[in-house]
Amino acid sequence: MTNVLLPVFYLPPISWFSVLLNPENEIVFEQFENFPKQTYRNRANIYGANGKLSLIIPINHNGKRELKDIEISYREDWRSLHWKSIKTAYQSSPYFEFYEDKIKKIFDLKEKNLLDFNLKALEILQQILKTEKAHSLNTEYIKNPEELNFREKFSAKQPSEFEMDEYYQTFTDKLGFIKDLSILDLICNKGPESLTYIRNIKQSY
Repeated sequence: MTNVLLPVFYLPPISWFSVLLNPENEIVFEQFENFPKQTYRNRANIYGANGKLSLIIPINHNGKRELKDIEISYREDWRSLHWKSIKTAYQSSPYFEFYEDKIKKIFDLKEKNLLDFNLKALEILQQILKTEKAHSLNTEYIKNPEELNFREKFSAKQPSEFEMDEYYQTFTDKLGFIKDLSILDLICNKGPESLTYIRNIKQSY
């Protein structure tokens, strides 16, 4: 088994799930890192009618820096906005209707902290994928951890380093294939085949 240190993301990209669900990996989630801005920790990319669309959870800027202490801002109703964007993007996809009620549960959550929200959302995503991958949380921040370190591995700004096959997406005919979007894109378009697809992704370690 390989011990892997994974960051905790919002509706994570498909590549993240390929690391999480690799049976060879023992997963430890990072909760003590200083919160880095403009990452998947509080954003997810979906396929909208005009291409890649970022959904961003707003953060309370209260001086706290560690991920476990980062608080979500509810000054605007971002949960309704995100749900509406997801519904608009995927309502004509093959499996959206099948999973709609379960996905909607994510946007009924109202956690104070980003970490808690992301972990609860992950539970729902694992239910949808019919997986039960165990994980633990780290107990302190270690700059050079013994585990295989994925804290900086997934960039919301750079193209994904992971190799994955193309699959049909709702707007493929109009705009082409967009690689490594949120797991929701895969779930809505591939349905029960999602798990097989994830396990076939070429690991980029």
